[in-house]
Amino acid sequence: MNFIEELRWRGMLNDMTPGTEEQLRKEMTAGYIGFDPTASSLHIGNLATIMLLVHLQRAGHKPFALVGGATGMIGDPSGKAAEREFLSEETLRRNQEGIRGQLTKFLDFDCGANSAEMVNNYDWFREISFLGFLREAGKHITVNYMMAKDSVKKRLETGISFTEFSYQLLQGYDFYWLYKNKGVRLQMGGSDQWGNITTGTELIRRKEGSASEGTDEHLAYALTTPLVTKADGTKFGKSESGNVWLDPAMTSPYQFYQFWLNTADADCPRLIRVFTLLSKEEIEELERQHTEAPHLRILQKAIAKDVTIRIHSQAGYDLAVKASEVLFGKATLDTLRSIESDEFAIIFEGVPQTEITADELASCKDITDLLSVGSKGEIYASKGEARRAISQNAVSLNKIKVSDPATSVDLEWLQERYILVSKGKKNHLLKKV
Repeated sequence: MNFIEELRWRGMLNDMTPGTEEQLRKEMTAGYIGFDPTASSLHIGNLATIMLLVHLQRAGHKPFALVGGATGMIGDPSGKAAEREFLSEETLRRNQEGIRGQLTKFLDFDCGANSAEMVNNYDWFREISFLGFLREAGKHITVNYMMAKDSVKKRLETGISFTEFSYQLLQGYDFYWLYKNKGVRLQMGGSDQWGNITTGTELIRRKEGSASEGTDEHLAYALTTPLVTKADGTKFGKSESGNVWLDPAMTSPYQFYQFWLNTADADCPRLIRVFTLLSKEEIEELERQHTEAPHLRILQKAIAKDVTIRIHSQAGYDLAVKASEVLFGKATLDTLRSIESDEFAIIFEGVPQTEITADELASCKDITDLLSVGSKGEIYASKGEARRAISQNAVSLNKIKVSDPATSVDLEWLQERYILVSKGKKNHLLKKV
């Protein structure tokens, strides 16, 4: 597999320094991407750069993931309108461990010569003094060079601290340290990281330039991928509730699956190339099928399946599909009965619930009472509203349509304590206490 060609057809190649493709064709090359441990989990905004490492390793090269234990204490000004709050060392350490666990789902850390490695820049920055850093890095990069970077120029109007101003120098030193100690010759990232990455290639050139004087060989290389945006130009990676995290404790498999399932048709051709490992032929065939029957959401389901399995496992994907069928699909009472107790809470996470006591239940003479008075007006505000909805065949209880407002309340309780009320496409749980 040719790494650069793979990125080209997937639309994942934004820019690269001269000689990068030739270097990758010549020999196994070590390349890295940095991740700031600003949260205990990565999110889908990080996935595009993670996939760079995945394809690098698939092409026979060696991927490094740098977790910025040191630079995470400062924060990258790229794309930021204001300075971030500092995180404690304890918080950063906890976040690093979470990120480590997530990256193992994508990269092979035990496959021989091109096994992935994880490094933490705190391990080398804690050994260097301020004066030592100025001698090692500061004297080789001019202020003029640093101020010309877009990440700095955009912040000059609102103000930028020396701490954030120095970030590109710290990142540049990361590249230099990895070059000298790990043989890393390529740094990759999102297109907004170009300035920081090329500071590293420049630092290596100025400190080690004599090694290549009189030749056309470059010592270090840079490569970026386009930032993933929606077809309308807005930022990709947010749901109504905020970031979509890779940690199932922060975004459940069902929520994760639904995010991809709800992708707009116009965004799918780009997303399926960037976020899945499907081949060019497989993707083009799925696109053909989707064009013929867009209502089946073939592309969305293909993306959701591929990514959810890799993040949350086959079991997580199966549970997400079952949850989707229960809440929005053609599930039956038998489907509801088949849900295990530990799955039940996951599937119905986020579904509104109303508690009803034994006395309140006993006072309901029929379904109309149960869905209005018994639910304290949270399902239907009045008996009249409930009666009309039932008569119009707009209500299901445990996936069974109810058409008679006088139906008895002698119902089967799921898990011996729940009734699923479906009013159109909306779901509500009644919980017996």
